[in-house]
Amino acid sequence: MTDTRPTLYISRLLPDPVMAIVRERFRLVQEPHDVLPSPPALREGLCQADAAIVTLGDRIDAETIQAATRLKILANYAVGYNNIDFAAARQRGLIVTNTPDVLTDATADLTWALILATARRVVEGDALVRSGAWTGWSPTQLLGAEVSGKTLGIIGMGRIGQAVAQRAMGFRMPVRYHSRQPQTASSLPREWEYRSLQDILGEADVVTIHVPLTPATHHLIGTCELGWMRPTTFLINTARGPIVDEAALVNALKRGTIAGAGLDVYEEEPTPHPDLAQLRQVVLLPHLGSATMQARTQMGLVCLKNIEAVLDGRPAPNQVR
Repeated sequence: MTDTRPTLYISRLLPDPVMAIVRERFRLVQEPHDVLPSPPALREGLCQADAAIVTLGDRIDAETIQAATRLKILANYAVGYNNIDFAAARQRGLIVTNTPDVLTDATADLTWALILATARRVVEGDALVRSGAWTGWSPTQLLGAEVSGKTLGIIGMGRIGQAVAQRAMGFRMPVRYHSRQPQTASSLPREWEYRSLQDILGEADVVTIHVPLTPATHHLIGTCELGWMRPTTFLINTARGPIVDEAALVNALKRGTIAGAGLDVYEEEPTPHPDLAQLRQVVLLPHLGSATMQARTQMGLVCLKNIEAVLDGRPAPNQVR
């Protein structure tokens, strides 16, 4: 019997609940693996598919988009879509979708994990116990910083930024935020106060980044901006790596310009700046922002919902405009 199911290309292996649905409803170009495909393999897969689910590590350029003439939709398995040449996709009429909402809580939770781990030196403490070198409680051992009652500065007050701010209530933290659209402040709690970028960096005890990566936000935090911060301030980034100039951050950490950093993303993933791993005041995670079974499964289901809509001739619920 002829298989009439649409052909789907998936660049990376997704959680089992998603793959079970995929195998039932689609004909796969090939079985995906849990490794990033090479650029030629990615292009070949996209050229054979009616629809595709791609990840933030897949760099999809204009040439690939033009070559994939059969492809009707790129469902990006992420909120941000800076990995896709969106202008080329729009010119070609290729629909691009993303996965908003479903990873908001997971990313906000991880942001707080990084805030607390960095301020309270959790990773250093774990390493000390595991090493066998811990000699017992000491009044001066691994003294960190309290976050309760301190000022939280949020750069980017979208869904994730707001979720991070809501969690700050439990720590009695005043919230200051910077956004490209301060006029939306009327829809936010009045105690969340808008600040300019310079003011928020100078005022906050913890600064956390939640803006998309665009040409305007590339190296938004560099030498000048780090210089506006205080030597007791912690910088957290769970957004996109290139928003922070990593070389400038390393220099600021070495000089004591800021107190520490918690990073889940990097300029050149999967390779952080080589000096970051040598700095004890830095917590480094392997891009775990949305890494819960619930969030990653829901992301896959959102991709499938968008794909099925487009292939059925209906508007995609999460089309990027």
